[in-house]
Amino acid sequence: MTDTSKSPQILLVTGVSGAGKSSALKALEDLGFEAIDNVPISLLRRLVAPGEFPDNTAIGVDIRTRDFDAQAILTEVDTLTSKGGAEIPLLFIDCDDDVLMRRYEETRRRHPLAQDRPIADGIRHERGLMEPLRKRATVIMDTTDMSLGDMKRSLDGHFGTPDEDGLSVFVTSFGYRNGLPRDADLVFDVRFLKNPHYDLDLRPLTGKDDAVGDYIKTDPAFALFFQRLTELLDLLLERYQAEGKSYLTIALGCTGGHHRSVFVARSLENWLDEHGHAVQIRHRDLDKR
Repeated sequence: MTDTSKSPQILLVTGVSGAGKSSALKALEDLGFEAIDNVPISLLRRLVAPGEFPDNTAIGVDIRTRDFDAQAILTEVDTLTSKGGAEIPLLFIDCDDDVLMRRYEETRRRHPLAQDRPIADGIRHERGLMEPLRKRATVIMDTTDMSLGDMKRSLDGHFGTPDEDGLSVFVTSFGYRNGLPRDADLVFDVRFLKNPHYDLDLRPLTGKDDAVGDYIKTDPAFALFFQRLTELLDLLLERYQAEGKSYLTIALGCTGGHHRSVFVARSLENWLDEHGHAVQIRHRDLDKR
């Protein structure tokens, strides 16, 4: 995940159809942006002109945009950047093809490039057209398993009002059986710890329960691991902040995402909070059985 400074003057929002660009623009409005969608490329220069629009403006462009051409957009952005002296971040909203197809089938909508052919063909064609923008994206947001709340949290982390410490940290637990979190910057595997799943009394519980936490802490490896983990993060968070990184996602995974990863994520949340870091937490697979 590539980072960008918060509160940019102009933010360009694009992505594949059905991935959630419109939802992203609405979420950015909630964060104080003026959102403008489907702006013709020929008008982009005027929109970016100083004093023409509010300081925080999110401009949406995609294949439905009149005179759409990915390379022309990038050329225009480069021209504006060289003249204005400030970077124009590009946010690309993406999603897995199978999820995109399911969304179109469930809503019975037609893909913009598949009016008379299969949805998969339209998605494939669009990806080819959008690839130059994806390659140049400042932030790529994958919405495959992301709720609207997750999207807003992520947008706030990247583009919202900076916290005093300048670095927002998001901690998530997950289960490897359901795949890696797509937006994780750092991933730690805690499957080496004693597994409460094999204790029949603990199996129905989760890492939020004290009994599970007490069980995991009896593993001699836990204390040393957590000490080394926090020592590493002490160094990394300081360096990330010095480099201007504004948002960091730390993922901790176990087999199912119910016990060990949840407990370690909660322990890390407490440590981060005690050390003055702005932190949020999510347990991605806690409700999956």
